[in-house]
Formats: sequence, C-alpha cells, structure tokens
Amino acid sequence: MPTQIFVNLPVRNLDKSMTFFKELGFKFNKQFTDKTAACMVISDNIYSMLLTHAKFKSFTKKAIADTKKSTEVLTAISVDSRLKVNKLVEKAIASGAKEPREAQDYGYMFLRAFEDLDGHTWEIFWMDPKAVKAS
Repeated sequence: MPTQIFVNLPVRNLDKSMTFFKELGFKFNKQFTDKTAACMVISDNIYSMLLTHAKFKSFTKKAIADTKKSTEVLTAISVDSRLKVNKLVEKAIASGAKEPREAQDYGYMFLRAFEDLDGHTWEIFWMDPKAVKAS
C-alpha cells in the first residue's frame, strides 16, 4: 500500500465545513465519516480529517490554535493549471472563505490562498512542469 497522508484539522461546525468543501468539489469517504469527523478526499493518497473540537482534543493535550491570531499550518494543494487555481479560490470565496493575500506569480509558479470557515489556510498552486527538474 502506498504511503497516505491525513491532515487533521479542528472545525467548529462539521456540517458547515463539509458543505463548504463539497461546494469546492471535494468528496468525503463515508466509511471514515461520522458526527465527530469527516474524511475529505483530496487525492488517492491524501486526505484531510475534519474533526470537531472535542474529537481533535482527544488526540492532543495542547490547545487548539486560534486561527484568528496564529497559523498552525499552510496546506498547499497543486492543480494542473493557473485557471484551476483561480477557479478553486473564487469558488472558496463565493462559499464564505477569505483571501488573506494577493496572488503570487513567480512565472514558473502561480498561487493563491484562502482561509476556510475555521481560518485554516489553504494554498492552491500551479507549477510549470518544465520548471521542475528531475531528481
């Protein structure tokens, strides 16, 4: 089995968060979704677990970050065109997200960001495949 990643994020209202991400085109794995958690499918091996605060606190003794005052993580997702970057971020904004900064265009890479309903920052970016050197 290939390595998978699950980014766990605390959310204040699970139903609202699920609706928000469904509006952006994301699907949820019903097998790992209940009243306390939702498994959002980002790709075949990448998922985000949206967890109620109570559920999230069961995994850590640390306080949940106040996303109005600090950033706990920047989750970056690649897409295959500049147009898709703009479409996804515009959908997010139309669904209640905030855009925390202007688009960044480096020529070989273009990115925009949005803060979801809970203030988590998502960076959506496109990178020119010709600019990526094979290793």
